[in-house]
Amino acid sequence: MDKYIYDERNGLWYELQGDYYIPCLTLPTEKEHKPIGLWGQRHKRYLQEHKRAVYITLLTSGKLNCYLADINEQATNMMFRLVEQMADREGVTKQLKAESPILWIGRMNEIQARAREIIYSELIYT
Repeated sequence: MDKYIYDERNGLWYELQGDYYIPCLTLPTEKEHKPIGLWGQRHKRYLQEHKRAVYITLLTSGKLNCYLADINEQATNMMFRLVEQMADREGVTKQLKAESPILWIGRMNEIQARAREIIYSELIYT
């Protein structure tokens, strides 16, 4: 028996595995490989654990990496925008940083924590 055979009816190659021929299937390759980043990795883990069908669909269509890179970019931009807006609204300025660095660090950490929670609820865990 041949190790590989080609079926002209469906255009697939088959490989001999034991007594059976198994189709040689590959996933489509993505055109670009953008870095996924922290937010994209968290969303990927969420999809794998809670939205399995969406994850498998994106994976088999070859669009998973692009989708996750897009989520990462959106989350990063949202983080910068939210932190800047909250800091302006609450009066956390460079002047406060110069006068009281410890207070400024504490308030910025609070702002960043709130911004992360907003991103989790609106982008990552949806």
